[in-house]
Amino acid sequence: MDAVEREATLRAGIELFDAGSYLAAHELFEELWEETEGGEADFFKGLIQAAVALHHFQSGNLEGAAQLYSGHRRFLSPYLPLHAGLDIARFLREMQVFLGPVLERRPGAAVPFPIEGRPRLVPPGRAETRAR
Repeated sequence: MDAVEREATLRAGIELFDAGSYLAAHELFEELWEETEGGEADFFKGLIQAAVALHHFQSGNLEGAAQLYSGHRRFLSPYLPLHAGLDIARFLREMQVFLGPVLERRPGAAVPFPIEGRPRLVPPGRAETRAR
């Protein structure tokens, strides 16, 4: 995959993620992860885990969402505050707030997936900056 393809794939994955199509976004992030060597691979691994955590939450698998919570943070934290044109610090805060009810729930308690306030890689109203 050349640089132009990588950028297009990342942009498409971000658009899918922000639209709430977490499994489809996961597939594109996984393509990038498989094509990447070295530390940069962890960035894509973090995006994969964030997408799957939200997919689990959306589909009612709260245990799966909770299990992936710390993984996405661990993999994305080295890229704070900004990476690939994305505000990683803001994104991790949004994920923490959004998944907070899942992490703090009583055993067996249901937590609905709210459509409003979902974490976005690119905030509404802001055009995505060019990926690096």
